Amino acid sequence: MKRTSRDIRTANRYEVLRQIIARSPTSRQELASATGLSLATVATLVGELLDLRMITEVGFEDSAGGRPRGLVAVNAAGGALIGVDIAETYVHVELFDLALNVLARAEEDIRPGESRPEQVIDHVAAAVGSVVAQAGVEAARVLGVGVSVPGQVDRATGIAEYAPNWNWHDVPLLDLLSEHIAYPLHLDNPLRACAVAELWFGAARGHEDAVVVNLGTGVGAGLVLGGGLHRGVSNSAGEWGHTTLVLDGRLCHCGNHGCVETYVGAPGIMRNLRELDPRSPLLHPEDQTATVDALARGVAEGDPVAVKVVRDTARYLAAGIADLVNLLNPEVVVLSSWVAARLGEPLLDEVREAVARHALRRPLAATEIVLSPIPTDPVCLGAATFALEGALQSVGQRAAQRVVSGKGRTAPTA
Repeated sequence: MKRTSRDIRTANRYEVLRQIIARSPTSRQELASATGLSLATVATLVGELLDLRMITEVGFEDSAGGRPRGLVAVNAAGGALIGVDIAETYVHVELFDLALNVLARAEEDIRPGESRPEQVIDHVAAAVGSVVAQAGVEAARVLGVGVSVPGQVDRATGIAEYAPNWNWHDVPLLDLLSEHIAYPLHLDNPLRACAVAELWFGAARGHEDAVVVNLGTGVGAGLVLGGGLHRGVSNSAGEWGHTTLVLDGRLCHCGNHGCVETYVGAPGIMRNLRELDPRSPLLHPEDQTATVDALARGVAEGDPVAVKVVRDTARYLAAGIADLVNLLNPEVVVLSSWVAARLGEPLLDEVREAVARHALRRPLAATEIVLSPIPTDPVCLGAATFALEGALQSVGQRAAQRVVSGKGRTAPTA
């Protein structure tokens, strides 16, 4: 789809604000250099963001041989953003200020058999209400809510098209959520959310090409190509967890056999353990989190079963990551989400060693494999940026409508 001039302006406004959040305080000249936009364009966009009270003037810095440069910084109190991480076993919600500092958190467990849309929506509504109450923010200050849900989603319509682990098909998620949540809502999935979080604040920052491997109950890969998020033509890029790792292998929720997810997602790791030692005390048959936690402790204590399970899981994971390295030639591969965080360095060490046996030497030499350094929930952080993007887009639409109707420039808003 061809982008309109309004789309391009919104994207530029978003990129300038992203750089200000990352670099505060910063000058218009530095922003022009970081974004590749002209100084005149940056000055105009900075003016708009000042009018919106999303940023503020914070003084001057000396310029070598010239007049002092004005500095701008994000106005953290200029609004609030909410990120929602809907996962297969929990709903985690975080509320952020405009500098994307966490002000409040809430979590709801999704127990087995509680995955009907209306049940999940109740959890989301409760957690969103909780963070707003905790932070004590006025409803008018909440600029939007970014919602991440596993599987394939249609951002434009707010429909969760397909979530294989729950057997969801064409669930009008945002319409259903809007009956309980009064703030603007924006939908995407955790692959995109994690990728954006790493691009803004994590291991992909400053890189043009990166892959963020999301390891949880489900598995996928968020793609940063050419410095931007790669979505694909139907917002479906990154379904690496449903590529075939083992011909005629384990049955996957998607209906295929041998998918990457069935060997390295949390249920797959539990199966790796069960096949090695069906009576292992490390195995908690109905609890993914407890099993992965037990494996992490076991590895730290040198338990041979735990060590072998993590090593075997790393071998499967490395084969899939080597494919990504050979195919995409990224600067960095980031292991993200809760399974990667819990298994940590032992998993990373095994993966690095095993990838070297599978990937081609030249692309691998240019690739670093790291754990996500983001200390908070990366999915919530990324989802909050979708809400910010949506808020800037709606501002642009309102401004265009005012120009068409002859009412002039958009008034400043809180």
